Amino acid sequence: MSQFLTIAMPKGRIFEDAVQLLIKAGYELPPEFEDSRKLIIDVPNENIRFILAKPMDVPTYVEHGVADIGIAGKDVMLEEKRDVYEVLDLNISRCYLAVAGLPGAKIKDVSPKVATKYPNVASTYFREQGEQVEIIKLNGSIELAPLIGLADRIVDIVSTGRTLKENGLVELERITDITSRLIVNPVSYRIKDQRIDELVNRLSNVVGSVI
Repeated sequence: MSQFLTIAMPKGRIFEDAVQLLIKAGYELPPEFEDSRKLIIDVPNENIRFILAKPMDVPTYVEHGVADIGIAGKDVMLEEKRDVYEVLDLNISRCYLAVAGLPGAKIKDVSPKVATKYPNVASTYFREQGEQVEIIKLNGSIELAPLIGLADRIVDIVSTGRTLKENGLVELERITDITSRLIVNPVSYRIKDQRIDELVNRLSNVVGSVI
């Protein structure tokens, strides 16, 4: 009998893309899988358990070993810096991190305010640009910050740019491209190496080119 694997998956768009990838890789998932509201879903025929979590929490579950494997956006990996192995770029859920703000807005000369849910990424980026900024951490609706005077700029995920446009914001600088990654708990990789390698190889065959 093959070893049991626990996989932490983020809810939302990445989850949908990842499910399609697993199906393409030959994993038999139940038809109602994508519509389920359960937070833990067992797939006994594949010896896999899925944990559905908030995207930012996936690396935490993997680092602490409650999940052997996780699927997380590169944005989360850069922000969280967890002790996990990043083993495969899945090339799904493409987007990028960018700096945005109101067009023509005058930026304060001393410690301009930047709102973001990625304080570590934003701090590192502006430090590398030689800029001293004040970071304001928000958990959602980042685009609101410049509109109400909370911040001069924002750092956020951009997919199509539609949300920025609808809120009258413009992209000012592009920070880095983002895709979803397969991450593994280091201890699990030693104990369940064959099973994990099989999963990685099967996914590699359907992912295509890895950047």
